[in-house]
Amino acid sequence: MLVLGSGSPCRKELLAQIGVVPDDIRAPDIDEDPRPRELPRSYCQRIAREKLVAVSADDTEIVLCADTTVALGRRIMGKPADRDEAAAFLNALSGRRHRVITAVAVRCGARIWEKDVVSTVRMKCISDEELNAYLQTEDWRGKAGGYGIQGPAGALIPWISGSFTGIVGLPLAETANLLRAAGHSLTGAPT
Repeated sequence: MLVLGSGSPCRKELLAQIGVVPDDIRAPDIDEDPRPRELPRSYCQRIAREKLVAVSADDTEIVLCADTTVALGRRIMGKPADRDEAAAFLNALSGRRHRVITAVAVRCGARIWEKDVVSTVRMKCISDEELNAYLQTEDWRGKAGGYGIQGPAGALIPWISGSFTGIVGLPLAETANLLRAAGHSLTGAPT
């Protein structure tokens, strides 16, 4: 039995691309605030692990959790609280490269498998008109860094290096390997 420890519809859709349908969804409720001076990659790894531990499951269930964050240098850009914060994030990212980090953690019984993927993204210089048009879409809600590359913000991203699905929120190649390691059969994914 596979438990997805995430309420993200996007992660569920990504899993479906490799033929994985969770048997249950149990979104954990944890404090996702960064610690003082915590670096983005360490933060992302810690949050994925804390989510994994927070999901109650028996020893026969495989639990999958993930966390995605946007990092501009050492700055962690999580999900914006409101439109103003989303605008501030996007203005900071405008015309610059940044990193998108997704950490994945899988647990079965007492065993834990973990992997993180770091991708680099360049956002074009965004005009005020483009910024306001994007903010009006409301697509920024619930998205690390205030944007989702798979939606309207894709028009703002001319270049990436790394895992597209990792930027979206779940690196599929790495996730498939972790699930296989935990003993989950992936019938819809090539081996």
